[in-house]
Amino acid sequence: MSVFDQINSVVGGPDATVRWIRSGLAVREELNARPADLAIVDMQIGTMGGVAVALDLRLEADAGRLIRCPVLLVLDRRADVFLARRSGAEGWILKPLDPIRLRRASSALLAGGTWHDQSFAPDPVAVPVK
Repeated sequence: MSVFDQINSVVGGPDATVRWIRSGLAVREELNARPADLAIVDMQIGTMGGVAVALDLRLEADAGRLIRCPVLLVLDRRADVFLARRSGAEGWILKPLDPIRLRRASSALLAGGTWHDQSFAPDPVAVPVK
């Protein structure tokens, strides 16, 4: 099942429209034409990655040229959290996706909060103090 199908099955429905934009460069144009309540952006989106899209949307909103829209980044691996933190995205979720985490993340962002997925976070290691 594709990432779009997974997302659409969770957040799509009679009260929600899910748009699939295959090019990172087209995201800003689409949101200018038809603002959205939430942008869920995969790290692998055409020629402009998810972090670049999140940065672009945040900078455009900060400059007053775009209506602010929370961004949920879909990360490929735990190491991508480093980039997600610097992107200005309101949240991120790690693959593989599951409906419960995706629903919680999208609900948190739609309510004006943040979502920082702790899945696959390394367990803390106790280090003896000498």
